[in-house]
Amino acid sequence: MALSISRRVLRSFGSLSGFGRCGDSSSLTSQSFRASHDLYGHVSGDCLFSAESASVIKGAVSSLAHRRLSTSNVTSESTNGSFPSDLLSAKNVVTPQREIGLYQDLVIPVTNFHNEDKGLMVLAGDVFDVPIRKDIIHRVVRWQLAKRQQGTHSTKTISEVSGTGRKPYRQKGTGRARHGTLRGPQFRGGAVMHGPKPRSHAFKLNKKVRRLGLKIALSARAAEGKLLVFEDLEVPTHKTKNIVNYVSEMENTKKLLVVDGGPINEKLKLATQNLHYVNLLPSIGLNVYSILQHDTLVMSRDAVNKIVERMNTPIKR
Repeated sequence: MALSISRRVLRSFGSLSGFGRCGDSSSLTSQSFRASHDLYGHVSGDCLFSAESASVIKGAVSSLAHRRLSTSNVTSESTNGSFPSDLLSAKNVVTPQREIGLYQDLVIPVTNFHNEDKGLMVLAGDVFDVPIRKDIIHRVVRWQLAKRQQGTHSTKTISEVSGTGRKPYRQKGTGRARHGTLRGPQFRGGAVMHGPKPRSHAFKLNKKVRRLGLKIALSARAAEGKLLVFEDLEVPTHKTKNIVNYVSEMENTKKLLVVDGGPINEKLKLATQNLHYVNLLPSIGLNVYSILQHDTLVMSRDAVNKIVERMNTPIKR
């Protein structure tokens, strides 16, 4: 007896020539036949499914639907090499979202230049997880740039310009404008009126604001995942190629700022002095402008401890 399934359903599951009577049901694929039975009803005649078979089919279809809607991370280990490893990314597909500025302590791994695991370190939340405020960063950067401006610009007044003090010509009778000196600002080589003089461009900025600006800069780098903590900054040799190879392995890193707790290691200084994209600083010299100029910040464990101690020191008034 022919199947009671519409032609549209049969066309969706395969060719019409493959379907016949129940005696020819062996030519049907079990998957298409079961799916069509579960979705569109049952067949008439002797080709009815039992209740047990129907329950099994429904469970299988629901399982397939669940697998179709679920997501999973595919790795070379989970596929047993069946999926090309060059098409699989080593990055995490989904990264957990963390709300910034809650003053929560952060736990990050500690490593070194050899990419060895050196344990974990807890970063103080009141230093590395403060709310991001661009206005504070702007004020601190303006203060830094103004304070470091040399201010050596200078121009000469009329008393400083060399030249005679004689009146160039008589007061009347020449038809020309009256002048009493050739050192005036209207003459070539004369004085400059209201010109700049050597001065300091620095202005006052409260210590609380300066300290908050450094906390915000550190928190921003920590939130971006661009803050790395090293056990120490020891390098085996002073060769520059070792630092070049390490920086090349870092993703999305164009400029690197390395901060140590005390004096900079001499081998590290020699290894990086020829690299314009790697700069070194002691922890006492860490500042907002230098952090913003570099997209990645590397700090030793000692430098982190000293920065936290410096941020928690009472301000002298």
